[in-house]
Amino acid sequence: MRDYVIMTDSCCDLNEQEVAESGLCVVPLSFTLGGKSYYDTPDHAEMGLDEFYSRLKQGEQSVTAAANVADYTDAMWPILKAGKDILCVAFSSALSTTYQSACIAAEEMRADFPEAKIIVIDSLSASRGQGLLVWTAAKQKAKGLGIDELADWLREGIRHIDHWFTVDDLNHLRRGGRLNATSAVIGTVLSIKPIMHCDAEGKLTPVSKARGMKQALSGLVSKLEELGTPPLAEQTVFICHADAPESVALVKTMLAERCGITDVRADYIGPVIGSHTGAGTLGVFFFGSAR
Repeated sequence: MRDYVIMTDSCCDLNEQEVAESGLCVVPLSFTLGGKSYYDTPDHAEMGLDEFYSRLKQGEQSVTAAANVADYTDAMWPILKAGKDILCVAFSSALSTTYQSACIAAEEMRADFPEAKIIVIDSLSASRGQGLLVWTAAKQKAKGLGIDELADWLREGIRHIDHWFTVDDLNHLRRGGRLNATSAVIGTVLSIKPIMHCDAEGKLTPVSKARGMKQALSGLVSKLEELGTPPLAEQTVFICHADAPESVALVKTMLAERCGITDVRADYIGPVIGSHTGAGTLGVFFFGSAR
């Protein structure tokens, strides 16, 4: 059986250590800030996250771009040349054309490497929800699952990877067209925080509202209590945040006290996702009975 590599993209928001430990190949998306474009890589070599969020807070706007076909063919070529197959897990097709680029690149590469197996899967996921899916898939690969077995595992796992998050700055939702100007103003004045999730079609969907960030974060933990696969205490929970360490600490405390969950892995939302959510956003990701 040929060896294979799990490929994903930088919207998984896995950090450099998680990527290395999982043996992943990560294709970067890009963002433009202040008229200059940067690749979003796991090591954030071209722009650190502190600088990125500082500039967002100062009012600068970041524009993002999906990974294109050439980005994928450049990443796939050396893997296939080395005689390995590829299992590619892409950012939700409902939020980006990245998945379509991966599919086109895979078709091009099959012409050059007809003996190779290249499987492209739409994660229908984002940020560290996509990250948790891929990170767990890498653990399954380490147990000996072949590429077809792992592809089947992923297709089932996608149906159970829960994304729940809240946004602090409603103006980012307004600029992204997900909230009208009046609602953004009123919500900001009243400190209304939306509770949203990434649904079964990979789309961002508002579910409810909370008064203040603490109530919103409590609402995220309540969703885990309601939907999480038991026993909850054995869950590995991923958290993403946009420069919100205080919120991370509060959620970790709630998870431990209310669910007995201590394996919590938190890290920053990268610049591509962060460009659309703004500073202060926090998401909780886990495996549940359904999305």
